[in-house]
Amino acid sequence: MTAPGRRSSTFTRLLRHGFTDPSAAERLLDAVELAPVRDDPVLLEALGATADPDLALHGLVRLLEAQPDPTARRELLDTVIAAKPLRDRLLGVLGASEALADHLARHSGDWQALVTYEPRDLHRGVEEFESGLARAADPVSLRVAYRRCLLSIAARDVCGTIDVAETAAELADLATATLRAALALAEAAAPEDAARCRLAVIAMGKCGGHELNYVSDVDVIFVAEPAEGTDPADEAKALRSATSLASQMMRICSETTVEGSIWPVDANLRPEGRNGPLVRTLSSHLAYYQRWAKTWEFQALLKARPVAGDPALGGAYVAALQPLVWQASERENFVADVQKMRRRVVENIPAAEIDRQLKLGPGGLRDVEFAVQLLQLVHGRADTSLHSGTTLDALKALAAGGYVGRVDAAQLDEAYRFLRSMEHRIQLHRLRRTHLVPEDEADLRRLGRSLGLRNDPVTALLREWKRHAAVVRRLHEKLFYRPLLDAVAQLGPGETRLRPDAARERLVALGYADPAAALRHLEALASGVTRKAAIQRTLLPVLLGWFADSADPDAGLLNFRKVSDALGKTPWYLRLLRDEGAAAENLARVLSAGRLAPDLLMRAPEAVALLGDGDAGGLAPRGRAQLEQEMLAAVRRADDAVQAVTAARGVRRRELFRTAAADIVGSYGTEAQPVEADEGALVDRVGGAVSDLTAATLAGTLRAVVRDGWGDTLPTRFAVIGMGRFGGHELGYGSDADVLFVHEPREGVDEREAADAANKVVAEMRRLLQVPSADPPLIIDAGLRPEGKNGPLVRTLKSYEAYYRRWSHAWESHALLRAEFVAGDEDLGRRFTELVDPLRYPARGLSEEAVREIRRLKARMESERLPRGADPRLHAKLGPGGLSDVEWTVQLMQLRHGHAVPGLRTTRTRQALAAAVAAGLVSEEDAATLDEAWVLASRVRNAVMLVRGRAGDTFPTDPRELAAVGRYLGHGPGHAGDMLDAYRRTTRRARATMEALFYSD
Repeated sequence: MTAPGRRSSTFTRLLRHGFTDPSAAERLLDAVELAPVRDDPVLLEALGATADPDLALHGLVRLLEAQPDPTARRELLDTVIAAKPLRDRLLGVLGASEALADHLARHSGDWQALVTYEPRDLHRGVEEFESGLARAADPVSLRVAYRRCLLSIAARDVCGTIDVAETAAELADLATATLRAALALAEAAAPEDAARCRLAVIAMGKCGGHELNYVSDVDVIFVAEPAEGTDPADEAKALRSATSLASQMMRICSETTVEGSIWPVDANLRPEGRNGPLVRTLSSHLAYYQRWAKTWEFQALLKARPVAGDPALGGAYVAALQPLVWQASERENFVADVQKMRRRVVENIPAAEIDRQLKLGPGGLRDVEFAVQLLQLVHGRADTSLHSGTTLDALKALAAGGYVGRVDAAQLDEAYRFLRSMEHRIQLHRLRRTHLVPEDEADLRRLGRSLGLRNDPVTALLREWKRHAAVVRRLHEKLFYRPLLDAVAQLGPGETRLRPDAARERLVALGYADPAAALRHLEALASGVTRKAAIQRTLLPVLLGWFADSADPDAGLLNFRKVSDALGKTPWYLRLLRDEGAAAENLARVLSAGRLAPDLLMRAPEAVALLGDGDAGGLAPRGRAQLEQEMLAAVRRADDAVQAVTAARGVRRRELFRTAAADIVGSYGTEAQPVEADEGALVDRVGGAVSDLTAATLAGTLRAVVRDGWGDTLPTRFAVIGMGRFGGHELGYGSDADVLFVHEPREGVDEREAADAANKVVAEMRRLLQVPSADPPLIIDAGLRPEGKNGPLVRTLKSYEAYYRRWSHAWESHALLRAEFVAGDEDLGRRFTELVDPLRYPARGLSEEAVREIRRLKARMESERLPRGADPRLHAKLGPGGLSDVEWTVQLMQLRHGHAVPGLRTTRTRQALAAAVAAGLVSEEDAATLDEAWVLASRVRNAVMLVRGRAGDTFPTDPRELAAVGRYLGHGPGHAGDMLDAYRRTTRRARATMEALFYSD
């Protein structure tokens, strides 16, 4: 009866000590190897203190089983029970690392390496590790000795004797000693090669930075020279010998043997990467970095450190290249290049892994390292205290120099240490290279316990991980910008002021062309002790980063100051930016994307409220009915036509700003809203919004003019017909309103009186909509009317009918494809469109003569209307594959087949093209080619207007304006050439498709 009771009691004790499989643990404790200590409470307590008591017990039994005889087994057990330092170290390793438990089972005497507890053992360096590897005579014994040294580091790590930074430094020192031992083996195997050259091994990456992981590639660069006393002309022979030695050294470390491998040695950070020679001379290295190196290569050199081979040559390498590192921030697009590389790293993470990525994902280790390195490169040119390859040391120096706030640095240091500790313990388990947080609950439990989280370790681990990742995400953005404010703002006691020259350096690195002006703006915005200044100091660090992400950060900051000056006394402005997440970033994007949106905003700064996500905000376009209702209400409240149209134009300005802001935010993307993937949807949204707004403005203006001159009723019915891109719902920001005016005298009204009234209405509408004011004008263009500029501005419906019956030309039928009622008498507008339907959708299609006339007109337009000196390939409207090519191709299909295919009876290009596909008139591939070109050309025109503030059909020549257009179109800094190439490529394909379709019978 006692056995079951004891078993039950042991089972409970095992659960209490953290065992997850008490039954299996009981069986192991009953093993003969543990018989002498089975009931010793010290052992159970020690096992319960490990990361995984089950794993530790299993490893201990395996180690005991591996002892060569009972005497050795008894010695191990006695030492475990009697010596607490060994007990904690050995069981700590066995509970954290299956891989090291395997090593101990294979090499049963290596546990003795954990017995000694001398002060010099607490913090080992290269010398101690070299001593530990000294007896290794071949690659296999080198691996065994390496694991023995690694065992000592892991033991002190899991016991907390050394912290995460010291662990990483010792791992780097062990790697240094291992590289030296491997090179010595290579030289011993090829003494002639060793005698012919001087070879130095330069550690890069985490090894160079004294912050290596348990399992990581060891990044190196090799530099060599002929040996002293040899003929300098034998450089080629010396390089061949050095290459042979370097290759052999890499194989010794990397190849898999019966004892596994140590780690891969990676030389891909060398000049030209894997395509370049493995070994170069110092002069060859220097020439490459002076002429060809990219920004990221100088960033990598931050961590360069000679570790093996010829120490004098290694020292000369670092001395020669370090000055180039600290000049890197002067390179064009330096910050943009670094930021782009960080974004590329994130973009390349598989979607299934991004939420588990400890190193590369958002809020991961790389965010800390990139931010610190960026600050080092910017400020290290003038401050040698920042010249450290170790992330935490560099962060400490940045805080001491005032480049990073002390609180921010402390939070970042804590987060980095926690994330590195997670990374170390994840890798230590099986000694595999991974940066993914495990998904298995048992793995998460062991990981949490290894970090000291004993109460509900899985939940606590995930909570702490997410908390630290959030801190990193926030500070990664803030870190680079915050100290700029401290250079100009009033600081609290004890805070460190960033020197003005350092602030200017950083502004230049960010892309600000006039750092002195930028500092003045910051001072004006953020100085003082008022609540307003305090909120600005909170907002500006992030805003500066968003401005720097544009092509013209100076303009963004200047515009922000103007808006803030205009709205500074209103209680809601800064509160909106502070409290509504989207508003501040939306405003930053809008203010730095070009001239149009800021100009619209400056004329009525209260429109900032549209950028928020509260009741007053919202960038979604408003429908025509809603706009028209507001316009007509404003007209009713006005005293006369001038005041009424002024109010209508004010509404138009606000809504143009809403549309432009939504377009910019959709094209740039924000933290809350990613870039709109469907570029066609962006174009449709702008075209529909601006067309609806123009129609509502015309309706309001018409009502105002009629009311002012005739009261409630005009002597003639009057309608406005939209034409061209207006009728097609495809207006851009800079488009005129193409229209036709039609009227019909009311019963009993003289035709002359009716015609005079209609002409006065048109003249007054055009005048009032173009009166110089703070609001943008709306140009009404009636050039598509019968007889063109020589014909009357207004005709009766009967006059249109008579003209089209007798005199209509093919081009007029072509133009009427876009005709759509937009304002005025709806019944008259409907009857007008019914009148022209037989012309634009002829029952028998087009005659051959009409087709030839349209083709002749197209050719003449291309030759005569293209501006002199313009590059035809880059003209969005008239160039090959541009808007005209696509629209004329689609419209010819509408004229030919519109009567038979109802879907073609639309004024909209993209809808007609889709209908042509559905009807089998064009292949899906050809339609996609035409659609892509049309959308791109439309976006180019919109971008030019947004950036320059005036309409244009060609790409700007000013580099900054061209870069801004590129940014709108999704091309990063320094890629304007790629943008132009992409445009030419797209339109070239469209032109070929157009020629095949437009000229086909």
